[in-house]
Amino acid sequence: MKLLKKEFSLCMHPTGYIMLATTLLVLVPGYPYAVSCFYMGLAIFFICLTARENHDASYTLTLPVSREEAVTARVLMCCCLEIVQLVLIGVMILVKNAIGQVPNPAGIDAGVALMGDCLITFAIFNLIFFPMYYRDINKPGKAFVVATVAVFAWIVLSIVGTYTIPFFRDVLDRPDPAYMRDKLLFDLGALALYIGGTALAARKSVRKFEETDLQL
Repeated sequence: MKLLKKEFSLCMHPTGYIMLATTLLVLVPGYPYAVSCFYMGLAIFFICLTARENHDASYTLTLPVSREEAVTARVLMCCCLEIVQLVLIGVMILVKNAIGQVPNPAGIDAGVALMGDCLITFAIFNLIFFPMYYRDINKPGKAFVVATVAVFAWIVLSIVGTYTIPFFRDVLDRPDPAYMRDKLLFDLGALALYIGGTALAARKSVRKFEETDLQL
């Protein structure tokens, strides 16, 4: 917990909080709502970039902590931001439905299924970004670019799917409460993917970071 507090105190970049406001994009008609998750990925990139500029890794490893603990703290901090954003997206979904739901031509409508869509987006980003980042913490930009390509590939697939894939078009992209059971199962599967994918990303990141030769 102390190391996690250190991450929030010394490594947090202002965009980590600013990008939470992008959940308001859910209220914008005709917008691909999962893109707000990309903005949180951008904030995570800035956090890692700031950590590099401040030589955070060199400082952290002078403390009585292992490299595994250092990686875990960073990943947990980023997961906290993602979870807070997901909760705020849920609030925006409630607000949008309260003021009047309008079908979204650019992806899944603002409903229960959107939460699963966002969880998958986060899972893809985490699974690619963190292992690549910890392979060489001096090159966070490379990891971010590759993760961004994968994230937008999923977003595009999700949008196209609402027109071409029957499960997306006829189930997930229908206004709530239609097909609520199927949507909840989709969300549970997405949650399992997020938890499992992020845990796998953390394990791979620890292994990569332990192989890195840092000049302290």
